[in-house]
Amino acid sequence: MKIYRRLQEIPRPFCRPALTVGNFDGVHLGHQALFRKVIELAGPRNGDGVALTFDPHPLKVLRPQDPPKLISTTEHKIELIAEAGIDYLICLPFTKEFVNTSAYDFVNKILHQVIGVEDLVVGYDYACGKGRQGDIPFLQTMGGKLGFKVHVIPPVSVGGMVVSSTNVRRQVTQGDMMKVRLLLGRYYQIRGIVQEGRHRGGPVVGFPTANLHIDKEDLCPKTGVYVVQVIHQDECYGGVLNIGYNPTFGDEKLGAEVHIFDFKKDIYGHPIKLDLIQRLRDERKFAGPKDLASQISKDVETARSILAREKGNFSISPGNFDVTDHIPPGQR
Repeated sequence: MKIYRRLQEIPRPFCRPALTVGNFDGVHLGHQALFRKVIELAGPRNGDGVALTFDPHPLKVLRPQDPPKLISTTEHKIELIAEAGIDYLICLPFTKEFVNTSAYDFVNKILHQVIGVEDLVVGYDYACGKGRQGDIPFLQTMGGKLGFKVHVIPPVSVGGMVVSSTNVRRQVTQGDMMKVRLLLGRYYQIRGIVQEGRHRGGPVVGFPTANLHIDKEDLCPKTGVYVVQVIHQDECYGGVLNIGYNPTFGDEKLGAEVHIFDFKKDIYGHPIKLDLIQRLRDERKFAGPKDLASQISKDVETARSILAREKGNFSISPGNFDVTDHIPPGQR
């Protein structure tokens, strides 16, 4: 997938393009339906499948005092759009100046003149331009004048839930990773660089951990303990993740610590990815390190069973971790 980050980088209109436009935060099942329609339209005529998105998220500019907590980073969003099969991604900077672009100019100057759209694919609630004046009837009228068709994708529902970025955020903050997976079509993932911690996991508790920073702007799952799939350098490992404040040790700063199964590498400063599979329990204050270690042992045993059950759903096959070796007797 080729990426353009400025309109000036696009040398000429695309080849008979089908286009979809949106923020695509999370690239959930609703967004994936848009991408499938683009590919369906462009493919038979050997046209280009194009997606147009923005960075940063428009609400960070329009509502800086209360910006949305994003489901995916821009980097992750781009990866997911590429995996969907889109040929070209236009990722435009969303600025205060861009806010004043009228719906007419957005459609005529950008979608028509620069991109050369033949088919425009949008969600049922899409609107563009200053004040969101470019609603679907407006787009259909403009399409009739400029020679492109508008295809409106209806709401996508799964498990009795309407798929939306708002609903994904709600389920993440409630810690319901099973529902999040239904809405996304994959596990919810957090990413980060492994940082120096307080060195209590291994020496004090007996379970070494990799520590990740949680920024106040991050979409943070509900505090507690989670079963995770840990991805490091394209190798997959099982693990248990604690998101919270470490009440046993009286910490006050929110953090994330993951104990990675069967893993002894030094990864300080390395990027890792965590797929959150299931929330196990609330974070609790224990009498001391011994009681905490006992509970973590139980968490690890439960997590291994869940990982064995979920093995077929992993996007990357486990590397050094063979889940079948760790299923408790009687459950194999």
